[in-house]
Amino acid sequence: MRVKISVLLVGLGVLLAFIPGGAGKSFRLRPSELVGKAAVDNYFTVDEVARFVNTEDSTVQLIDVRNAAEFRFCNIPGSVNIPFENLTETGWESALNRENVRTIFYSNDDLLASMAQTIATGMGNENVFVMKGGLNEWFQTVMFSEFSGETITARENALFENRFRARAAFNQMNSLPDSLKNKYFDAKRLQRKKLDGGC
Repeated sequence: MRVKISVLLVGLGVLLAFIPGGAGKSFRLRPSELVGKAAVDNYFTVDEVARFVNTEDSTVQLIDVRNAAEFRFCNIPGSVNIPFENLTETGWESALNRENVRTIFYSNDDLLASMAQTIATGMGNENVFVMKGGLNEWFQTVMFSEFSGETITARENALFENRFRARAAFNQMNSLPDSLKNKYFDAKRLQRKKLDGGC
């Protein structure tokens, strides 16, 4: 495990050297501290994320680190797009380090989201996590889930209903035309600025 984390950190160091806007940023944690934090299980499952989506949990912020085109094509409802290459830009600091808010990164799989989580942690941000498996796991578990059999336990029923409601929200959001999606995201950004005291 430590070898994988060390390889990830070395790769991130090389990657940070080439990210635009990263020149003014630096890690606030020493490598040993960062490895210690990375060794902790900082993941949420897709079922947990589906529950957050269904309850519109205000203590959770989903950040999609894929590029803007992928985000417009499909995204988890309520998520914000911060492309990985823009993660270290100054404008995103307030979104990444919000008090009492858990930030959950996701991409198509774990790799990009894990690198984003490591960078955010290294820059001193607290409560940063990764959605385990990314959108690939989201589709496998939430979007393609189905019930088979004659009986279902109460736990299985609750799990299936959670997935079904999250699937419906996902389909509803991603079936909107781009013009309405943009209006929705613009309204969300405006609302966030007002809450942060901007205009």
